[in-house]
Amino acid sequence: MNAELAIESHDLTRRFGKLTAVDHLAMRVPRNMIYGFLGPNGSGKSTTIRMLCGLLTPSEGTVNVLGHKVPGDAELLKQKIGYMTQRFSLYDDLTVMENLQFIARVYSLPKAKQLRRIEKALQTYFLSDRTRQFAGTLSGGQKQRLALACATLHKPELLFLDEPTSAVDPQSRRDFWESLFRLVHKGTTILVSTHYMDEAERCHRLAILDHGRMVADGSPQQLMDTITTTVVEIASASPQDAHDALQEKEGIASVTQLGQRLRVLVEKSIDDPIAHVKTFLKHANVDAQAEITRASLEDVFVASTHKQVSDAER
Repeated sequence: MNAELAIESHDLTRRFGKLTAVDHLAMRVPRNMIYGFLGPNGSGKSTTIRMLCGLLTPSEGTVNVLGHKVPGDAELLKQKIGYMTQRFSLYDDLTVMENLQFIARVYSLPKAKQLRRIEKALQTYFLSDRTRQFAGTLSGGQKQRLALACATLHKPELLFLDEPTSAVDPQSRRDFWESLFRLVHKGTTILVSTHYMDEAERCHRLAILDHGRMVADGSPQQLMDTITTTVVEIASASPQDAHDALQEKEGIASVTQLGQRLRVLVEKSIDDPIAHVKTFLKHANVDAQAEITRASLEDVFVASTHKQVSDAER
């Protein structure tokens, strides 16, 4: 395994009976960055993370995490990684301090280090005034900070975060990501799964998963620059009529309405995307203006997953 990689997998596959949750996934995750998994529910994000942590045995393929073969070296790997699940997984009937003390013992931190680490975590994640509060009574954002404090208490080289912000408000999500960038600055590699486009754009590198397959991989900017469709923006006083005129037409991959405007993804095989779109609008007697515009990450996601569905239908 390349020493500059935190994770490397080949043909990583997990089946549950007849269901293939992860399908021959090839990954190369460099160290010291935030690597994102973007995908809808059921795309294989959580299953992949569990295999990388050694919690699930692959049905097929190989995976190496921080120089350890998984799941064979899972016990050795456990001390080097942190894992924060989608749901709050700490003990509601323990206080903030008691949860941190318990985690310190789980990771066998020497007693001389336990107090210093816990005090630092309380300060870092703004929990110093909550030490005696039961975890079950914390707000969503406070629970999130406690979970991150516990997941990083042993200073892991690699941190797995499985949709960690799904139950918190926008400001808490923003603060959470600031904490992640501070961790990366100090040398931690982070793999985070999400279905939020704004979070995906914050990642240094991003993999889009769909039906267990990786359908795109690169930096957010690279993915937007190399989108497999042309994005045409439509302005019309009758956006719903324009939408209906373009929906499911030949060469049109997707139509999405944003207020009075539409974003239309046109297949690259169409030589003149604007003329192609205007033909359908004219036929439906819809007056509209059209121009080619830059792709967003959401456009990339839709184009990538549309291609996956189209390939599967052939």
